[in-house]
Amino acid sequence: MAPRVHGLVLRVLRDEHRAEEVTQEVFLQIWQNADRFDPQRSSALSWVLMLAHRRAVDHVRCSAASRRRDQSDFERSTQTPRDVTVESVETAHDAHLVRAGLATLSPAQRQALELAYFGGHTHSEVSRLMRTPSAPPRRGFGKASSSSAR
Repeated sequence: MAPRVHGLVLRVLRDEHRAEEVTQEVFLQIWQNADRFDPQRSSALSWVLMLAHRRAVDHVRCSAASRRRDQSDFERSTQTPRDVTVESVETAHDAHLVRAGLATLSPAQRQALELAYFGGHTHSEVSRLMRTPSAPPRRGFGKASSSSAR
């Protein structure tokens, strides 16, 4: 039975060394729990392979949970504390730059930006709200037209 158990465990774990360890654990479990085997419910081979599959899946789950815990611990240990003062200074500076940039625009340009970015309107909606004609949609974006290819 050992080759069949090992083969099943190896297919689940995809790691030879871990599969060897789990195969050994399965046979230890069989030895310790032989009295639980019920020949009325299944064959001995089916019972052994069921135990092997469960043990291998448990190892996969434990490994995944361990990796998630390790990743979470790593992320917590590498997080730098926020400097609220620096963030507020950077935000104020960015706001100043945006206001200075907006001041250089014409009133129509400024209104279009405000409608798009602060109002959440699309290009077509901004055009309709400002009562300006919108450009026709481009056809064949990124491709040369047949007249320009000649």
